[in-house]
Formats: sequence, structure tokens, C-alpha cells
Amino acid sequence: MARAKRTGVPTWDQLATWAWPSRPSRWGEVPARLRPTLATVLRLTAAAVVAYLLSQAVTGGTRDLTGPLTALLVVQASAYSTIKMGTVRVGAVLCGILVATLLSTWSGLTWWSLAAAIAASLLLAKVLRLGDQALETPISAMLILGVSNHDIASETRIVNTLVGAAVGVAFNLLYPPAMPIAAARQALLRVSEAAASALGAAAGALASGPVSRREVGEWIDRVRSANREVARATEAIGRLDDSRRFNPRALGTPDVGPVLSSALDTFEHCLLAIRALFAVLLAELPPRDAPDDPYGDELRQAFGVVLTDTADCVRAFAGLVLAEADGREEDTEQALAQSLDILRETQAILTELILVRTREDASSWLLRGSILAAVEQVLARLDLEDRARVHEQWKEQQRRRRLAQLPRIVDDVLLHPDRPYPRGVERGRARRSDRRAGRRARGRA
Repeated sequence: MARAKRTGVPTWDQLATWAWPSRPSRWGEVPARLRPTLATVLRLTAAAVVAYLLSQAVTGGTRDLTGPLTALLVVQASAYSTIKMGTVRVGAVLCGILVATLLSTWSGLTWWSLAAAIAASLLLAKVLRLGDQALETPISAMLILGVSNHDIASETRIVNTLVGAAVGVAFNLLYPPAMPIAAARQALLRVSEAAASALGAAAGALASGPVSRREVGEWIDRVRSANREVARATEAIGRLDDSRRFNPRALGTPDVGPVLSSALDTFEHCLLAIRALFAVLLAELPPRDAPDDPYGDELRQAFGVVLTDTADCVRAFAGLVLAEADGREEDTEQALAQSLDILRETQAILTELILVRTREDASSWLLRGSILAAVEQVLARLDLEDRARVHEQWKEQQRRRRLAQLPRIVDDVLLHPDRPYPRGVERGRARRSDRRAGRRARGRA
């Protein structure tokens, strides 16, 4: 590293980090990365193998990969999307199969037959208005064109396509993929952290000394860039809502989508209010050469405390939402009480600042009514008492849902919402963990 700094030439490690920022830094990270995808790998592999075996049984032992290829194309992210788009998807695959069958029967795989397969498939998908599934038509055509066997009749290949499509739909119904609950929660946490970190950066800058217009502009850009996290969170929560439909994993589990969606709306409004606050700061900021006295330094310190506490309110609100989504009632009440304490303390400091008699010099610009009102708007978005009422209404709705409570023997054999094993396995692990903790506590006593 020292040699790289002296010569200015990047090392291989630096080049690899630049080209692949998310690469594992050590071999011990590889199993942790592979573990969440093992269930998906096994599910896709099993679907392809079952489709191949069924295709052989139906067509009298003909060796053809059309069935497993179709099964891989049909298996999608959720059972609802498979049922909803099943006809369109199977139609797209069949169109590609037919195009590839005609070309492979006529000429086999050449550069011009590949070009003709892609062009014809895309045109056919446009004519049939396949929409988002249009790209599956040329993909299917290329795959079948590459593995085509001239000895296999087109009727056999079409039958294998239907078998593979049926296997793909059946796998999503019988063993649906896990619901992306963890992904939705993490996306929401990233939104809350984006809002809180923007406030924290502003608080730190104000506490360290006078701020410039360039710094405030950077704060605004930081909040604006957080909108990307909002878009990702919206997409993740939408996938979570779709994954519950026609999914046996959702039986007997609360629908946390409304909890996360309402919290995302709150954070989105918070980001808008924070951006408005920074815009007001930029408008009210005095010229850079304005004098700064000890009173101004003290005022910046107090205002920085307000922004720091506001960031803590945002993070505490996120903890409250996650406790609600996990059904941890004791943690929910504790998080609510903590959030209320922080919020009341912040509002008390803000009230003291409002009551301070504004001086006419430039150092008191943070006490202007427009700035303090903008801070009040940020805090108003975190209406925790209203949040408590919404949470009670959500719990009541969940209790009234059909199949909200299942018999223990049925619930134990159902798949875990976001794990690859049944729920009874999770409960067994929790009981064993509790027994070990009890034995350790008795041993210490």
C-alpha cells in the first residue's frame, strides 16, 4: 500500500475493489452470501429436473431440453405473478419455441438463423402485445435453437413446452418462494437512515462553525439523492404485497405491508420537510463575510442539538415500525415511549429557541420564524400518537382476517414466511435456545 502511494500506481487489490466493489474480502464471507440463495437454487434445479423427467415420461423417453428450459422461464418471483401472467408467459415461450422449431428444422443454427430467430420473435411478440414478457420470446427461441435436435418432432417439442410450463406453475404453488420481508425492512431502514444522516450532517457542520452556501447546497443534494432509496423501498414493499397473494406461506401470518407502507409515507414526507428546511436555511443564510460573535456560536450549538435530536427521532420511529412489523408488543411500547421522550425534549428545546428574543444582528439568523417553522414541520411528520392509533387499528384488522389464527399442528407444518423450512423448526430452535438460556441463568445463580 505504501509503495502504491509513493508511485501513484494502483495495486491489484485496489483495481479489483474499483472494478468489483462488492467482492468478498475473504473466503469466510462466501458461505454467508450463498446461504440465502440456496433455497432458490434448489427450487429452480428441482423444477428443471422434474420437468425433464415428466417430459421423458410423456413423450416416450425422447431426450429434449425444451421442458426444463420452459420450466426455468416460467418459474417467477411469486405465485400471484405466475397465475396472473401465466398465459402471457406461456404464450411468449411457445412463440419462441415455434420460431426456433421452424428455423432448426429448415437450416439449423447459423449466424443468419440466429438473427432471423431474434428478429422474428421480437416482431411476433409486438404483434401479440406480450408487453413485459416480450423478451422471453427471443430468449426461448435462442435456447431452443441452440439445443435443438433435428430428430425431435415439433409436436413433441410443443408438448414438452406445455409440460415445463405446468411444472413451473405447480412449483410456485406447492413450494412458493420466501416472502421478501427482510428486504422490505432493510429498504425502509435505508430510507430512515438517509433522512437521519442528512440531519446529522447538518448538525455536525453547524456545531463545528459557520456554514457556507456550498455546504447547505450539499445537504439539499444529499436529501434529493435519498429519493432513490424511497423508490427502492416502494418497489420492495410492492414485491412483498404481491408475494402474499396465493402464497401458502402467508397463511396465519400478519400482513406487515400496510405497516411498512404507512411508515414509508411518513419518511417520504420527512424527507420533503427536511429538504424544505435546508432550502429555508439556504435562503436565510447571511453573506459569508458576516461577523460571527459568541452568541452566534452558542446559537449554532443549540440548533445543532435540535437537528441531532430530530435525527434520533427519525431513527427511533424506524425502530418502532420494525417492532410493530415483528409483532414484538413489549418492544413496540418501549420504542414508542423512547420516541415520545426524544420528541418532547426536542420540541421543548425548539420552544425555548422560539421564545428567545431575536436580535437584529446577522448571528441570530437561525432564530428567524421561517427556519423554526420548518423544523417544526419536520417534527410534525413524526406524529407518534397518531401512529399508535394506526397500529391499534392495524392489529384489529389482522385479528378479523380470515385464517389469521391456525391450529398449532397446521401452523407448524406450513413453510416459514421468509425461511426455507417449516415454522415448527423455528419454534423448536427458539424453545431450545430458551432452555439453554434458562440453564445458564440457573448455573450463574
